[in-house]
Amino acid sequence: MARIRQGEVRESAVTRRFSTVLAVDTPGRGFTEITGAVSAFLAGVHARDGEVSVFCRHTSASLTLQENADPDVRVDLLTALERLAPENAGWVHALEGPDDMPAHIKAVLTGVSLAVPVIGGRMALGTWQGIYLVEHRVRPHRREMVVAFVGEAH
Repeated sequence: MARIRQGEVRESAVTRRFSTVLAVDTPGRGFTEITGAVSAFLAGVHARDGEVSVFCRHTSASLTLQENADPDVRVDLLTALERLAPENAGWVHALEGPDDMPAHIKAVLTGVSLAVPVIGGRMALGTWQGIYLVEHRVRPHRREMVVAFVGEAH
C-alpha cells in the first residue's frame, strides 16, 4: 500500500497578479523548452510564493511538463503522438493541410494550459521536469502563450 505524507502547510495571501505574453517562433513540429523564459518572468516580477500559469493561445500547439534530461524522451513522445493521430488518415477537416487535423487532436490530448506552484521564487518542478511548447504542425509558426503569476511578490 502506498504511504502518503503531507509536507509543511504554507499560507500566502494572494495580493499580486502579473502577466505577460511569450511569443515563440517554432522551427516546426517538435518540443521547445520554455522553462527558462517562465523562470525569467518570475524573477522579473520578484515572485515569492504563489502559482504560475501558462496558457497556449492556439489549437494546433500545446503545453506539457516533461523530462528535460534525455532528448530521446521527446523523440519517442512525438512518435507516439504521430501513431495516435497520423496524417492522411481520412480526416474530414483538411482545409489547412494534412497535418492540421492531427495537430488539433494532439493538442486535445496534451492540453493547452499548465499551472505550477511557486515556492520561494522558484517553480516547484521535479528534478527532471521542464515546461515545453509542443508544435504539432510541420511548418514553423509563431506561437503565443499567456504567462501569469498570482501570489506574493517583493
